[in-house]
Amino acid sequence: MSNILSQRWLLNRRHFLRGLGATVALPFLDAMRPLRAAAATDKPRRSVFIYIPNGVNGLSWQIPKAGRDFEFSEALAPLAKHREQLTVFSGLHHPNGMGSAHVCADLWLTGAKLDTNQRSVRNSVSCDQLMAEVTSLHTRFGSLELSVDAGVGQPNASNTLAFSRDGVALPAEENARAVFQRLFGVEPGGAKAEADRLKTNRSVLDLVLEEAKSLRRNLGGEDRSKLDEYLHAVRDVEQRTERLESWLDVPKPVLGKGETEHFQRNVSKSQAGDYYRTMYDIIVLALRTDTTRVVTYMSGSERNGLAIPEIGITQTRHQLSHHNGDVDILARLTKSDVFFMQQLSYFLEQLQTVKDGDEPLLDRTMVLTGSGMSYGHSHSNANLPIVLAGGRGLGLKHGQHIDYNRPHLKDDYKLDYDEWRNLSGSPKDGNARLSNLMLTMLQKMDVHTERFVDSLGPVSEIV
Repeated sequence: MSNILSQRWLLNRRHFLRGLGATVALPFLDAMRPLRAAAATDKPRRSVFIYIPNGVNGLSWQIPKAGRDFEFSEALAPLAKHREQLTVFSGLHHPNGMGSAHVCADLWLTGAKLDTNQRSVRNSVSCDQLMAEVTSLHTRFGSLELSVDAGVGQPNASNTLAFSRDGVALPAEENARAVFQRLFGVEPGGAKAEADRLKTNRSVLDLVLEEAKSLRRNLGGEDRSKLDEYLHAVRDVEQRTERLESWLDVPKPVLGKGETEHFQRNVSKSQAGDYYRTMYDIIVLALRTDTTRVVTYMSGSERNGLAIPEIGITQTRHQLSHHNGDVDILARLTKSDVFFMQQLSYFLEQLQTVKDGDEPLLDRTMVLTGSGMSYGHSHSNANLPIVLAGGRGLGLKHGQHIDYNRPHLKDDYKLDYDEWRNLSGSPKDGNARLSNLMLTMLQKMDVHTERFVDSLGPVSEIV
C-alpha cells in the first residue's frame, strides 16, 4: 500500500470511528426487516452474559453434592439467597476450547475453533448476537456490550464477548456515564440534530466504502484479508445507522432526576465495588426501559481483572490466577471470587426487585455468569465455573446443582488441590458441553434453532 493511500485510509478510518463512537453493531439480514417492528404481543425475553476472567479457586468454588439439597460453597455463598432463582453447573466445557489459554474469553459465547497461530483470527457468531437478531426488532439498541476495557482488544486478548455473524468483534464500553449518555441522552437540538448527525455518518460510511474499493486492488493477500474484515465492521455500522434512523421519531425514556445524577458521576475502577454496581445498575435500567434485551459484560478481561483494594487485594486477577498452589494467594483468589459473587447477588437482587408487569424482571431475564477458564495457573478449561440465574417466566427450572463430573467419580471422592487440577484438565463427560446450555438459552429467547456450534441438545434438567 502506498504511503499516500495509507494515510488517506487511516485518516478516513479515524473520522469514521470518531463519528460513530467506535460502536459496531450486528448486521441485519433482509429477512429481518422492518428494522423497527410493531409492538410485540409476547412479553419481552432478555439475556445477560457476565464473564469472570482467569478461572476461580476450585477448592472454595466447587460444590461437593449434586441435586437440589446441595449446600453453597464458600465462594458461592453470597448467592444463597437466590437459591430458587439459579442453577450451578459443574463439568461443562467447550470442546473447541480445550488446550486454549487467554483465548478463552474470545470463544466463551461462540464455542469456535480459533487458530491462534494465525496473525488474523476470525471468530464465529456469538450466541448473544443470534438472540439480538430476534429481539432487536423491538428495541432501540440491538445489544449492549460492556467491559472493564473499552473497544475490542485483540485476538487472544479480547475486551468483548460479542461477535457478529461475520466473526467481527463488537466493541465494548467501559464508562458508565458514556453508556448512559448513548442510551438515554438527548442530542442537543433534538431529533433534527440527531438526523443530521446520522446523515453525516452515512456520508462518512460512503466515503470509507468508496475508498476501500480503490485500496483493495493495491493490496497483497494478507492486507486484503484485514481490509475485508474491517469492511465487515463498516457494513455492520451501516445497518446500525439505518436502525437508529428508524427510531428517530420515538422519544427516549424519560428518567427521574436521581437516576440521571447517579449515572453522571465519575466512577473510578479503583473502587471496584462501586464501579461494578454502577455498571449493573445501568444494565437493569437498560432492561427495564426495554432499551435493549441482550447485554454482555466482561467484568474483567484475561489480561485485566481489576484489583480490589477495598478488600485488601492489590493484585490483578491474572496475577492471582498464577498461584502455583500457594495457600496465601489461593486465599486471596477465594476472596476475589466471593467479591464477584457479592456483586452478582446485588445485580440479581435489583432484577428481582424491579417489576416487569406482574413479574419480577429477573423472571423474564436469563443471566449466565462464568469463565472460559477453570484452573487459571495452567490455563485449564474443563469443569468451567458456570451459574445460570433467572428466566423462570421463560420456562426455566432452578434450585439445583447439576454436576456432570459426579457420575464419573468414586463414591468416596474428596476434592483436594491435585483433584481440582485433574477435574479442570480434561472433561469427565465429553457430552457436557457449554454449547448445550447456550442452545437452551437460545431456544428460550425464541431463536429457532436445533443446534449451536457443537451442541448435542438442550439441557433437559432445567426446562
